[in-house]
Formats: sequence, C-alpha cells, structure tokens
Amino acid sequence: MTTKAQRQHLIRELLASHEIGGQAQLVALLGERSVDVTQATVSRDLDEMGVAKMRTAGRTVYAVPEADAPESLPPNTLRRVFGDWVLDVQCSQNLVVLRTPPGSAHVVASAIDRSEFRGVIGTLAGDDTLLVVAAEELGGPAVAEHCRELADL
Repeated sequence: MTTKAQRQHLIRELLASHEIGGQAQLVALLGERSVDVTQATVSRDLDEMGVAKMRTAGRTVYAVPEADAPESLPPNTLRRVFGDWVLDVQCSQNLVVLRTPPGSAHVVASAIDRSEFRGVIGTLAGDDTLLVVAAEELGGPAVAEHCRELADL
C-alpha cells in the first residue's frame, strides 16, 4: 500500500515527466505504477500540492509549483500571462481587481508574485478574480494602468 506522501511524490514525478491534461489521465498513469486511487483522491492531492493548470502550446496541463523556481520572471513572461489570462482590470485607491477565465486567477497571481512588478505589495486569488494590493506611493490607478498595458486592454 502506498502512503499519501509516496503517492504525492509519484504525482509530482509524473507531472514533471508527462503533459497531463486531466485527472483521469493521472489516475491511469498512477494505476500503471500499481497505485490504485480514485479521481476524488487525486483531486484532493492536487489541491494539497498546490498544482495548477497552465497553458502550454495551446493545451492546458497540470504543473507543480517548484520551490526552487527562480523568484523573478522575465518581463515577456508576465506580458504573455496577462495577454492570455487577464480579461478586465478595475481599481479603487490602492486595490486593483483583475478578472480571468474561471479557474485561472491563481496563474496570474503566481506570475505577479514571481515577477518584479513594481508597486505591488501582494496578491490574493480566487477562482476568476484576483485582488492586487498596490503600494500607497504608487497607487492603484498606476498599477491598474500597467496591468492594462500588459494585457493589451
């Protein structure tokens, strides 16, 4: 019998070595390695591991956040993420609200958090809405304008 930690370690390895687009595919790959689990268990594991869906070559696949990933993203990566995922930008004082397709807010939040986005104190992501807190000295309108530029809105 495989422990939860062993199963999650195997899931991490599978996600690193395969482009997995759905939980059923992951359940099948685990089964090939004699790890029998339900899709509900895999869903809980993915959630606990902080796994996110990312777009690669026109397809969405699961990706594990890497602890040793570089803290800073190149500016073109941030522009691409905004262009792909940000649908709307609104602001109020030092708060900026970004709208994304359902299930995508965390992708944009992670990109902001890992970038050198000047004037951003932090982010908070829901399902399709992302709150960006701007530093007082820069303010929400300036951060919102930069977000619009990145997203070509």
